[in-house]
Amino acid sequence: MKLRHIAAFAIWAGLATPVAAQNFETGLTAALAGDSALALNNWRPLAEQGDANAQYNLGFMYANGQGVLQDYAEGVRLYRMAAEQGNANAQSNLGVMYDNGQGVPQDYAEAVRWYRMAAEQGQVLAQTTLGVRYDKGQGVPQDYAEAVRWYRMAAEQGSARAQSNLGVMYSNGQGVPQDYAEAVRWWRLAAEQGNANAQSNLGVVYDNGQGVPQDYAEAVRWYRMAAEQGQVLAQANLGTLYGSGHGVPRDYVLAHMWLNIASANGNEKAIQNRALAVEKMTREQIADAQAHARVCMLSGYQDCK
Repeated sequence: MKLRHIAAFAIWAGLATPVAAQNFETGLTAALAGDSALALNNWRPLAEQGDANAQYNLGFMYANGQGVLQDYAEGVRLYRMAAEQGNANAQSNLGVMYDNGQGVPQDYAEAVRWYRMAAEQGQVLAQTTLGVRYDKGQGVPQDYAEAVRWYRMAAEQGSARAQSNLGVMYSNGQGVPQDYAEAVRWWRLAAEQGNANAQSNLGVVYDNGQGVPQDYAEAVRWYRMAAEQGQVLAQANLGTLYGSGHGVPRDYVLAHMWLNIASANGNEKAIQNRALAVEKMTREQIADAQAHARVCMLSGYQDCK
């Protein structure tokens, strides 16, 4: 999976002449309004004069093909100029370029080097990604305690992904003592920000009574939120609860619909459970469930009744 660049332009954050500051702000206003040509005209001279924020913003435009022809090599060049001046966003995005092999040969160790520079400045995306690298042992030796350290830094800054991942570490007892209640706390913070994996995990713990009192209705609520974002495990589990009648009235049509969707999205257990639902359904019900599944998927999971 390719990582994404920070989806924001840098704001002015340095000392310079009033004219330079005005040109930067004019470029920023233009970029935010969608006028890429005016942004380029104002930022390019500043970047050539060594302004790190202008270099970062131009790098972002080239790396993403925003208002210019996409050019990874030019994006890397500009990111590197800004990164070498200590710009944390540029350091993080240069790490992304090395991670994805965009404009440079793929090099996980080099990606980690740039992520670390950004993370040590408090850049939250870099902290989260560095946590993932230690979690997976990619570009660094696997080290769960170090993964937890970086996840926690980002989680405490409000990163939903880091909060979700930190919850997993507590649930599994990786890098920290196993603590289901603490896992639930972090998952809830992430889930309330819309993180689908955390929502699905909350569904699981309410389904099983792990770290919280067992509550099938609450499990259904969280599974549904995640399922409607395309989270496959939540889709499968929601279908299973419709089939068992736990937390919702038993409904084999909706059970089949969600299990069919999860099956289409690659969940093997859902294939088995769909077959069990079929044994209890009429041909008309199966046809109805299949029609509902088509509508649900075509609507991006927004019309799934």
